Amino acid sequence: MTTTEIRNGKYEAMFLFPQAASADLTAAIDHIKECLSKGDATLCSLVKWDERRLAYDVKGNKRGVYFLSRFTADTRKVKEIERDCRLSEKMLRALIVRNDELTDEQMSNVEAAQRTADEVKLREDAPATSEE
Repeated sequence: MTTTEIRNGKYEAMFLFPQAASADLTAAIDHIKECLSKGDATLCSLVKWDERRLAYDVKGNKRGVYFLSRFTADTRKVKEIERDCRLSEKMLRALIVRNDELTDEQMSNVEAAQRTADEVKLREDAPATSEE
């Protein structure tokens, strides 16, 4: 194996944001995409997973918004992605695990991604309709 050979792996990541992120899901999603793109990851799916009460306070937050992401990346770049997530002031926590058993269908997670896109659109449209 040469030192320039790229070894891609399949990864799942759970990102935790403060509850305030639910007011602007687009900003949270863009931040996740930015962190992944810095590590040259190829995003396969990104979905809003849940909003819930946390078991304990995380950086003073009692509630949080979870996002589940699936992506492929060079195995050597994952440490950079984890570092960017730890240094992020917008994100509370991130957990990235390798999961090479995922099928292509599971990686794309089309239905869940569409539900997230629909929710983002609804939340963006909600303030515009309340002002009328």
